[in-house]
Amino acid sequence: MKQSQSLVTKLFAPRTLLVSALLVGAALAVPRFAHAAALEQFKSFVSSTQAARGEFTQQLVKVDSGNTKVSNKSTGTFTFARPGKFIWTYQKPYEQLLQADGDKLYIYDKDLNQVTIKKLGDALGSSPAAILFGSNDLEKNFTLKEAGSKNGLEWLEATPKAKDTTFDHIGIGLRNGVPEAMELRDSFGQVSLLTFTKFEKNPPMPANQFKFVVPKGADVFQ
Repeated sequence: MKQSQSLVTKLFAPRTLLVSALLVGAALAVPRFAHAAALEQFKSFVSSTQAARGEFTQQLVKVDSGNTKVSNKSTGTFTFARPGKFIWTYQKPYEQLLQADGDKLYIYDKDLNQVTIKKLGDALGSSPAAILFGSNDLEKNFTLKEAGSKNGLEWLEATPKAKDTTFDHIGIGLRNGVPEAMELRDSFGQVSLLTFTKFEKNPPMPANQFKFVVPKGADVFQ
């Protein structure tokens, strides 16, 4: 299975610990948030951002005997509209698409010409993806608290309230009122680092932006 595909599932797996990692990226500048705490920035971002698009980089970060190793780099683009509509596209090293229309989640592997369809509510839940793409009522599923400053970002820790989750905590790094990074650690000790760039808030989108059309000849699994 492609590494990007295994990382995809982590976005929708409801457990994480904050970890140190090198952070990159520059988002839209909103001067009044320059020194605001992470929780204030995040709540303002959620309430004021109904839709967004940008680019992402996703990597695995492993610390072994004090040495940090970065591997399995993937890059792509994202578009979302709250609640529960998004397009998450892996462009390199393998093409793969995650798309949700507010009701169902479609995972399309271009190389295999295969589509997997899931109920969005089951897939989103108390997962990292819910933080970016879910409803505004995040505190229903997460406990949010400040996690200090690191590498020029203000960090927020989101802990899922559900006990049967894959991640323990989710780290969200913000600057100027926009999330620039997320840190995820799975139960095997692997850390997924997401960094966001070219973040555009509330861009105009066509009404059918998130409608998924199954590619011709694709195998469909539900």
